Amino acid sequence: MLTTFVGTWWAWVILGFALGVLEVLAPGYIFLGFAIGAVLTGVLVGIGLAPGGLAALILTFAVLSVLAWLILRRAIGVREGQVKIWDRDINDQR
Repeated sequence: MLTTFVGTWWAWVILGFALGVLEVLAPGYIFLGFAIGAVLTGVLVGIGLAPGGLAALILTFAVLSVLAWLILRRAIGVREGQVKIWDRDINDQR
C-alpha cells in the first residue's frame, strides 16, 4: 500500500508543495531544496522516467534534493567572506 502511494506522482508533488509552505513559514532556505527535489521526483514519476521501488524513489528524491540545494546555495546562498552581523537582540526591550 505504501509503495503504491509513494509511487504516484501527485503524492510527490503534494509533498513538494507542503515543504514549500514550510519554507515560507520557516524561511532560510531550509526546506526549499527538499521541496524542489520532491516536485522533480513527482515529475519524473509522472512522465515514467523514475525507477521503480520505494528505495529507488527515495534515492532519486535524495539526489535531486541535494542537487537543488547545491544550485540554490550557489545562486542565493552565503557569499564567500559574507558575515552576518547582529546589531541588536530581539529579546532586548527598548
